[in-house]
Amino acid sequence: MAKLILFNKPYGVLSQFTDKAQRPVLADYIKMQHIYPAGRLDMDSEGLLLLTDNGALAHQITHPLKRTWKTYRVQVEGKPQKQDLVRLRNGLALKDGLTLPAKARIISPPGVWPRQPPVRYRADIPTSWLEIRIMEGRNRQVRRMTAALGYPTLRLIRVAVDHWQLLDLQPGQWKALSV
Repeated sequence: MAKLILFNKPYGVLSQFTDKAQRPVLADYIKMQHIYPAGRLDMDSEGLLLLTDNGALAHQITHPLKRTWKTYRVQVEGKPQKQDLVRLRNGLALKDGLTLPAKARIISPPGVWPRQPPVRYRADIPTSWLEIRIMEGRNRQVRRMTAALGYPTLRLIRVAVDHWQLLDLQPGQWKALSV
């Protein structure tokens, strides 16, 4: 039976177990042997990171042809309009090609933990929250998508990968499942 770890990766932590520059890594939180990330989150992104001891399961989660949905809560600078959501839903042209259609909607600010350091605040520039679901995993894809629309990402939290959800795990917490 495969082991699957659901980990709430904090802001500023690398999605790897070692780092020559001594930056925060997964080993600072998860003291297990023979477990590896199934995918990644950038250092400045937060939320659900899956880890497993099973290569076939990691392949099932991460391979592009498997089209695994990933759900993000994204705080952006500005106020996206309906036509911006339509562009996300139709696919956007990025430097590395057209994205697959995303699912996107504007949401109320979610009840999430405070981030350290806090997101920058500008009194004269509003922010909005979006829920974006993608089935690709290009480098910094969600950030590049919102930037292409003219709304820089301020905070990005992954809340689900396929049917696995972050739920009430706080930053740095994890739980193990047998699958």
